[in-house]
Amino acid sequence: MMKHVAISGVTGFVGKGLPPLLSSCGYKVTGISRAGGGNVTGVSAWQSPGAMDFTGHSAVIHLAGEPVDQRWNEATKRKFHESRIGTTRAVVSALEKCPFEARPEVLVNASAVGFYGDRGDEVLTEESNAGSGYLADLCMQWEAAAMEAETLGVRVVCIRIGIVLGRDGRAFKKLVTVFKCGIGGRLGNGRQWMPWIHVDDLRSAIIHAIGADDLSGPVNGTAPEPERNIDFSRKLAARLHRPAVFPVPGFALKLVLGDFAGALLAGQRALPNALLDSGFTFRHPRLESALVDLTE
Repeated sequence: MMKHVAISGVTGFVGKGLPPLLSSCGYKVTGISRAGGGNVTGVSAWQSPGAMDFTGHSAVIHLAGEPVDQRWNEATKRKFHESRIGTTRAVVSALEKCPFEARPEVLVNASAVGFYGDRGDEVLTEESNAGSGYLADLCMQWEAAAMEAETLGVRVVCIRIGIVLGRDGRAFKKLVTVFKCGIGGRLGNGRQWMPWIHVDDLRSAIIHAIGADDLSGPVNGTAPEPERNIDFSRKLAARLHRPAVFPVPGFALKLVLGDFAGALLAGQRALPNALLDSGFTFRHPRLESALVDLTE
């Protein structure tokens, strides 16, 4: 019997690659979009966020969220909050409306490594405490909203996503453009840890979470080998055959990006212990492998 999965954020960078993978695993996919549909391969039905009905679905994947790589002000912070906490509460409300016997078994909800704040060289696992700062507070509220679904008998997995590397990803495209122009370099002192992950591994981890019955709560969506910013910059520059000699001082970042600069200068040495313990295998555990795949 074919199982059904609903995906919010299905038209986004990470989400649009999930339906074909799920279809190949025997799932039928319902996409959730404000636009009322789209040309995403593998989506067989569409719903609007205001009329979500998960009855008969086996899983819900909730990835929606306003990108934070922009200047922060009161207006954008309201968007960050509503697109994360607000939409997650709406998803949980839709789950509650499902008859118990037809309710999804699992909710895989996006979160971010920003949960940990700026932690220097501290090794961070899913057992680590939350950090401090705006992003940490936002992630704590985000995860708390998702975990409310546990009271409905739904298994909840919160994927704390790191820096996602993919050809069509905002972060990677910007990095490649800068380095190809020969003006790339470390950010600040470059010693901050970058918890990266290849987009293919992230998508596979999300699908893995659906079927891994022993996986619940926070899960670090990061590669097993994080890199310091200075090493990440050096390896990317070498792969693109460009120099990495133009460091960007912290004060310059803050002048241009405001409070968002703090997120770029913060570091999280996050390790994916929960994924590894559940039997997940990374295709790209090391940065060198990911960069070869993305720049060939």
